[in-house]
Amino acid sequence: MFGWIKARILSASPLAGRGAESGGWQIGAIGGLLLLSSLATHAVAACDWPEWQQFKQNYISEQGRVIDPSSPKKITTSEGQSYGLFFALVANDRAAFDNILQWTQNNLAQGDLSARLPAWLWGRKDKNQEGKEEWGVLDTNSASDSDLWIAYSLMEAGRLWKVRSYQSLGVLLLQRIAREEVVHLPGFGVMLLPGRVGFAHPPVWTINPSYLPPQLMARMAHFHGPWAALHKNNQRLLLASSPKGFVPDWIDWRKGKGWEATPDKPNVSGYDAIRVYLWAGMMADEDPNKAVLIKQWQPMATITADLGYPPERVNVATGKATGYGNSGFSAALLPFLAGSQAQAVQRQRVKDNPLSDDAYYSYVLTLFGQGWDQQRYRFNLKGELLPHWDSSTCVSIATSH
Repeated sequence: MFGWIKARILSASPLAGRGAESGGWQIGAIGGLLLLSSLATHAVAACDWPEWQQFKQNYISEQGRVIDPSSPKKITTSEGQSYGLFFALVANDRAAFDNILQWTQNNLAQGDLSARLPAWLWGRKDKNQEGKEEWGVLDTNSASDSDLWIAYSLMEAGRLWKVRSYQSLGVLLLQRIAREEVVHLPGFGVMLLPGRVGFAHPPVWTINPSYLPPQLMARMAHFHGPWAALHKNNQRLLLASSPKGFVPDWIDWRKGKGWEATPDKPNVSGYDAIRVYLWAGMMADEDPNKAVLIKQWQPMATITADLGYPPERVNVATGKATGYGNSGFSAALLPFLAGSQAQAVQRQRVKDNPLSDDAYYSYVLTLFGQGWDQQRYRFNLKGELLPHWDSSTCVSIATSH
């Protein structure tokens, strides 16, 4: 199943670095016009965010592709592209945003994000009959978390930078997500599948709780479609799936029975679920759902405080912790542990354990968690991004497209 393959790649071989480029598809009609209309010579304020600059240097090509140099196929995922867009927006880095968006649309969406969901996996293909090296899409399936982050970043970029074409493309992508990745679970209601295919096998549907950040759901709840209901159902999912205080990486909904462990995947809170605690910690303090989630998941906070580091995995059924979560895990828990002594311990751990240049996933978690801890951004109750763009942390640079 594609989702399991994706999870294994993320946990065993984090995406990183640079690699070969491909011309990809030419930009499609609707998405291309929307994108090209936003590209012009302009001056932007690029926030002085050293970790973001290092991420760009280590993981993003000049063409806007997030790459894994440790993988023989030098893979790129839609997840990497989606996170890159978000961080570029937080950094007020319009040039990087445009490059990442262009590459994503050209190579993962056949030139038009308004016409199709991006493919989740791209990289080096097997050599052709002539022995020539080829590059392109390796798996055409989608990844709904990436799709949501792309749509969200486009809509927020449109709002913050006052670029209508970004907003329009984000809304069109959101509508496509609703059509192709949202389903009705009998006895529960609407829910987001992890991808377009491979996760619905009635009477069983497989869900990944980390794919639905509550703040993104809050932002999208204001749009027409299933989003308001999905926002409410997401809170129900997060609580029902973690009765002992640990959220699973994966969980199944079985018609007539409800939520149950996914049989072909470990019943653990690990490399996927670490993001669920991260998302909850970054929710607006005035959101009543935040306090409920933080309280329910106190066992995760307690076990981290007792160990001095986040466990790599926790058995959801027994609460037994195994493995040694790296500094990316520590960074991910900084918002979740806000105001506690455990937060200070994990903050120091992040500082004392700098990441290598081939640890994409850990670096992503660090940009999210440490960036929030450094007050570079917040989310309000409506799920809108509140970036910290002021003169003390930003410099004006000229960019040309």
